[in-house]
Amino acid sequence: MTKQGFPQAGNNLDPWYHHYAERAAGLRASEVRALFAVASRPEVVSLAGGMPFVSALPQDLVINAMDKVMLEQGAVALQYGSGQGIPLLREQILDVMALEGIRANADDVVVTTGSQHALELVSKLFLDPGDVVLSEGPSYVTAMVIFKSYQAEVEHVPMDEHGMIPEALREHIVRLRAAGKSIKLLYTIPSFHNPAGVTLSWERRVEILQIARENNILVLEDNPYGLLYFDQPAPDAMRSIEEDGVVYLGTFSKTLAPGFRVGWALAPHAIREKLVLANEAAVLSPSSFTQLVISEYLSTADWKGQINTFRGVYQERKNAMLGALEEFLPELTWTNPNGGFYVWVTLPERLDSKAMLPRAVKELVAYTPGTAFFADGDGRQNMRLSFCYPTPDSIRLGVRRLATVIRGELDLVDTFAGTDLLGAVDDKRRFSAPPPNIS
Repeated sequence: MTKQGFPQAGNNLDPWYHHYAERAAGLRASEVRALFAVASRPEVVSLAGGMPFVSALPQDLVINAMDKVMLEQGAVALQYGSGQGIPLLREQILDVMALEGIRANADDVVVTTGSQHALELVSKLFLDPGDVVLSEGPSYVTAMVIFKSYQAEVEHVPMDEHGMIPEALREHIVRLRAAGKSIKLLYTIPSFHNPAGVTLSWERRVEILQIARENNILVLEDNPYGLLYFDQPAPDAMRSIEEDGVVYLGTFSKTLAPGFRVGWALAPHAIREKLVLANEAAVLSPSSFTQLVISEYLSTADWKGQINTFRGVYQERKNAMLGALEEFLPELTWTNPNGGFYVWVTLPERLDSKAMLPRAVKELVAYTPGTAFFADGDGRQNMRLSFCYPTPDSIRLGVRRLATVIRGELDLVDTFAGTDLLGAVDDKRRFSAPPPNIS
């Protein structure tokens, strides 16, 4: 006990430490989110966060939509709304999903405060302590935070350049069922994966859906990047061929702007009813104002043309990223995404991307360590580089700085290799660079 009579929790004095629910233990700051404080410094080239380049969106399009909403529907925009979302926007969302082969009814769309909110609601409905969620390894960091907050176990299924490996999925299911585990969800980002950048092939989409159907596992198809392709579209959404066994998550954060915080879930009818109730319990109703602004934008602007503009911006930056990696770090390997925001880099085996990060910050470049994307501590040999936000020139500068960091780290590790002073490597890191503000 402390002097004041309160329990000490780590380095933080928290008088309510023993009052928290057990599930609160799963709420921890992600490495990605914690990096924002470091990466926001103007002198640091951030290849870390997946922030859309919203400056490519003409401001007048949004301003005009806002003005019209307030002039013509101000009383509605500033009032509470439906827990399911505005009917017209739900109809327009059908047009967006139709671009990826989805045919659906607006009554089965639930508008949420971003697609991550939809993911949280589905988890709340389905996950009990000890349940298992299957996902690619690596996988989206905050999804794992959500699953763990409901005291679920995350089991990673291996993937390759064509996405999740179906045979590995079958093996995981057999092993987990033999151990008496309850597998509730299969979470996947099939198109331009975060963080790996790869896309699940059409043949594997069909096979994985069949495996899920055979084993009575609900599929969560998270698709924030699907329309942001470069040379050719991704295969049609998994939801396009499976209605009853898939909950599809979509968002306007990547194709319009994340500040609106508008996403949606397309769910089988019975699940949709529960989602509406869970939405009302959580937020009462999603923002009427932002829904109406997006609806007006979709009604009046060339939104498909704007998505095409984003594609061009991100393709140019991806090319800058791969060109810089080839120039400055040709000895490494990395993925070559055909859309989305991310490149997944593999380091030499003797390097640790998380331990190397303080040195990178000292050299004024930030990335996301691969460990952020695994529930089991794996990924130390990997890093995620984001090309969505920095300019091509900044990307080249950032990769050049990163090359300095990696070569310096290799020299440091090799200096102590084969000696009894392996701990001195970590000491050297600590004294050579101030630690960034991350956990």
